[in-house]
Amino acid sequence: MIWEALGSAALGLALALAAARQFPERLPDRRLVLATGPVAALTGGLISHTVLGPGNSPVIWCVALGFSAALLSLLLRDESRGQRRWRQDALPAAPAPAAASAGLRQHADFRQQAPGRPSASYGPR
Repeated sequence: MIWEALGSAALGLALALAAARQFPERLPDRRLVLATGPVAALTGGLISHTVLGPGNSPVIWCVALGFSAALLSLLLRDESRGQRRWRQDALPAAPAPAAASAGLRQHADFRQQAPGRPSASYGPR
């Protein structure tokens, strides 16, 4: 079991190093990536060892590698939004007051036309 755990952690570290080298702009801090890979692979290896039992090392390592790849993929960011920061001018503009009141009027018309429902379910009038 020790060799399975060490092998799983080594595979996770190798995958994390490859991902950090391949996608440096799309991943967060390198330390987080290099910590997530082995820990995820070790967790996946221990879970699969518990389920499958001893003597299935190649299968356990495959599951550990898949588990590490899945968790590392959760760290990836969209390339187009990788460098963008949220600013006030990046937010959409608020609707005009006339459009907002028209929407409220449509909602009030819907409230009056709804068949078969008591008026109390639509909130206060």
